[in-house]
This record gives sequence, C-alpha cells and structure tokens, in this order.
Amino acid sequence: MKVRTIVAVAVLLAVSLPVLGASPAAAGFDSLKTLAGTWEFKGPDGKLAQVTLRLVSGGSAVMEELPHDSMVTMYHLNNDKLVMTHYCSAMNQPRMQADISSDGKTITFNFLDATNLASPKDGHMHQMVLTFKDKDHFSEQWGFSKDGKDIEHMTFEYARKM
Repeated sequence: MKVRTIVAVAVLLAVSLPVLGASPAAAGFDSLKTLAGTWEFKGPDGKLAQVTLRLVSGGSAVMEELPHDSMVTMYHLNNDKLVMTHYCSAMNQPRMQADISSDGKTITFNFLDATNLASPKDGHMHQMVLTFKDKDHFSEQWGFSKDGKDIEHMTFEYARKM
C-alpha cells in the first residue's frame, strides 16, 4: 500500500509542478507583456522620441515599434525559450534568444542567427539587454557587432507615457 501511495504522490507532483511555476521564459514573456503602451526616450540626437509596445497575434507576441526609424522588434515564446527578431534599419533581421536573470529584472537577448546577413562579419545587432526598473521605467542596451567585434553600444532609458 505504501508503494502505491508514493507512486501516486510522485505522479501528482510530476503533473502539477509545471503548472505551479512558470518557466523563466514564460515569466520573462509575461513581464514583456506588461510593457504594452507608449514610452518616451531620448534618441541618439538628444530629442525625445516614442516607442510603442503592444500585444499582437492573440497575445502570442509583443511588437515593439520605433516609428522614427521604422524598426520593429517582435518578442515571442518558442517552446521553452523566449526569442526576439529585430527588423533592423541595417537591412538584416537578427534573431536572439533570452537569458533571464534569477530575479527576472534583466533579460539578455543573445544573437542566434539572422536573415539577410551575407556574413557574420557584416554589421548587425548582436545583443540586447532589457532591464525592468519599475512599472513606469525600463532600459534597453543594444550591442552592434561588425567584423566579429562589438563596435557600438546604445542605451535607451524609457519612461511610460500612456
């Protein structure tokens, strides 16, 4: 009788544990969803600019749109991974996969591959670190790579507008 009870408890735990706690990727994606809205930041020229994040495709993706540069970044889950594709003004589309900090406040997206990239030495976004500061502030640090070297880092500090 004890063996049956132990087996039953083990099966119950195996089925229940995935439901009890979201995977880091799912939790990271849920955090990204909270960014839906309009945000302001200072552009590279020092002028205020806006970025819009919104849920699309039935909530299965978050679209980040930079109207002033006509760039779009799409975030979504790919099974148990959080990934993004950045549709860049450099005319390529790097795909990156997330590493999520243990406290969930930092999501580091690292380069996987890209479309329209003739060679890995061609210029492309190679990394993006998103940091949640509070419900009305977050930052993104983008890393640009060329000839196998990180040549530029751009940090943007966002404040919720709406």
